[in-house]
Amino acid sequence: MEPASTLARTLAPRGPGFHGFVPRSLVARGLVVRHLIVWGLAFAWGASSAARLSAQTGEGGAAAFEVWEASIPELQAALESGAATSVDLVDAYIARIAAYDRAGPTLNAIIRLHPGAREQARRLDAERASGRLRGPLHGIPILLKDNYDTFDMPTAGSTVALAGWTPPDDAFQVGKLREAGAIILAKTNMHELAAGITSISSLGGQTRNPYDPARNPGGSSGGTGAAVAASFGAVGWGSDTCGSIRIPSSVHNLVGLRPTKGLSSIDGLIPLSHTQDTGGPLARSVVDLALALDATVGADAADRATEAMRGREPVGFLAALDAEALDGARIGALTEWLSDSGAEAPVTASVRAALDAMAAAGAEIVDVEIPDQDSLLTNTSVIGHEFALDLAAYLDAAGGAPVASLGDIVERGLHHEQLDGTFRRRSESGQRDEAAYAEALARQAALREAIVAFMDEERLDAIAYPTLRRDPARIGSAPVGGTCQLAAHSGLPAISAPAGFTRTGMPTGVELIGRPFDDARLVSFAYALERAIEPRRAPHRTPPLADGRAPEPLRFSVAGDGGWAGRPAAPRLQGSFSLDLPRGTLRYLIATSGLGPADAHAIVLQRRGSGTRPNAVVRRLSGPGHASAEGTLTLSAADLDDLLAGRFELALYTADRPLGAVRLPLDPRG
Repeated sequence: MEPASTLARTLAPRGPGFHGFVPRSLVARGLVVRHLIVWGLAFAWGASSAARLSAQTGEGGAAAFEVWEASIPELQAALESGAATSVDLVDAYIARIAAYDRAGPTLNAIIRLHPGAREQARRLDAERASGRLRGPLHGIPILLKDNYDTFDMPTAGSTVALAGWTPPDDAFQVGKLREAGAIILAKTNMHELAAGITSISSLGGQTRNPYDPARNPGGSSGGTGAAVAASFGAVGWGSDTCGSIRIPSSVHNLVGLRPTKGLSSIDGLIPLSHTQDTGGPLARSVVDLALALDATVGADAADRATEAMRGREPVGFLAALDAEALDGARIGALTEWLSDSGAEAPVTASVRAALDAMAAAGAEIVDVEIPDQDSLLTNTSVIGHEFALDLAAYLDAAGGAPVASLGDIVERGLHHEQLDGTFRRRSESGQRDEAAYAEALARQAALREAIVAFMDEERLDAIAYPTLRRDPARIGSAPVGGTCQLAAHSGLPAISAPAGFTRTGMPTGVELIGRPFDDARLVSFAYALERAIEPRRAPHRTPPLADGRAPEPLRFSVAGDGGWAGRPAAPRLQGSFSLDLPRGTLRYLIATSGLGPADAHAIVLQRRGSGTRPNAVVRRLSGPGHASAEGTLTLSAADLDDLLAGRFELALYTADRPLGAVRLPLDPRG
């Protein structure tokens, strides 16, 4: 490995507006070498990055790059070295979308591709060739939630009411992204007009979670969360009015920040509540999050809330990253939301494990209770007071929209039926109760003051709790266990960082809330945690492509007598299997010999217990009187994890050996 001084020169600024990829604090502390392994930042194109972005032969013999799980620095390394062009990256992401969004697990995360994405890429490739490099997002394909205004493609809020409408100009953050050289690849599905947390809409339908398509992707930025988790783009932008960045981050093993209100502009975002709306990125790593935030935060004359940024030192998220940020920090674990019983226990266990990792990294973890927490949170939401009026004002200001109000949408039936009750209730009067609205705003201010005062009194640097207190609900069931209001109703910054996985095989997140404009410090805490536990695990259902397509099913077989050879009436068991990862299905054909049907009790898939999951029968393949079996199983996230980890065995139970005649380990990748 090169000495730190050489690496520092390699990663130094390389062009106008380019700030480098390594936090100056890390260079100063001599930590560049140690962090290089995690980031994959070297511009000199090494074997590690090459393995992550391997060239393959696509249609027509063209080289296609596998961008699965690639970080922004790794993509930049490929672009800088000439191993890939931005056009290659666009094509590679589009191939993944084709393989997994409408096929395979059918995630349904993408509303529409940008028709000019390849042309954007060609222009940025030409700039790079001429020596102009705008910054770390130059030539990087990114995703936008369908409520970010773009002048060159429709912005619909995922409602059929606005399906073909294109606003006159870009949202502030979109303009910043274009200036930074990002390629707008696609718009992502969202809960219609951001009015919920399950990501269902009349224009986009139901988005599914790539870890388990039967489960909820969170919302309202669930399309962005699912798409980033599935590597449909390098990073994606969402909005958070009450959890809509943090919840999708939690359930997709991502990191996402709800910034201090006013840190980033919401100009050009279809509004749900201008008081509570915020916008920003969701990412697979904290470095990617920091790069994305650095490109898009800042004051905007069109958003009065950002006046709070004037006179402040510019926030430098990447420069603030510090692997030792947790050392000496005092973190309060909010016991009100850390239940060890019932449906919340699995999430609490994961969050407590993350807190233990923080303690091992030098943090002091103390259990805390915010006095009168429930009372403080009562009647603090202003969504119901602002939604209809804010939407009407937005549509009027933009001009040319086919509808003028939420009432128009409801009257014409231009919405999904699951939103009907919410939309009707919030559009009925057309006017708000100004006294109740003023009281809610006052209660938000009181909540903010109470949280900050509590943190001061307890000498806390952050308060920690689960982003969502339960596993994501199955699609069609109501999600429960939210904690979003603490940050959303106070305007304080909060970050959701991956805490690991529960016993169901689903990701979960730990949320950290801090003082106003402590955003960069929270991101640095998340970085230190990421370094401590390395929590990122890609969904099994969206694996790397093979020749630009989803891989063929994994075929494997087992056969044996379970050690009974040479004994009287030794039974023999054999099975053939085909595992389709994108669909999460296991096709099986099982046969036996050495026994008659009447001697067979059961053929089962059995788990060899480990960790939080027991040694137990997982699936019954055949019962008494059947000595063979054939069929297809759809696997849960936990079952797929265990099968791929070699924790399953095929077991035969017989009349003369009721405790198990034959047990054969299954190894799909062996």
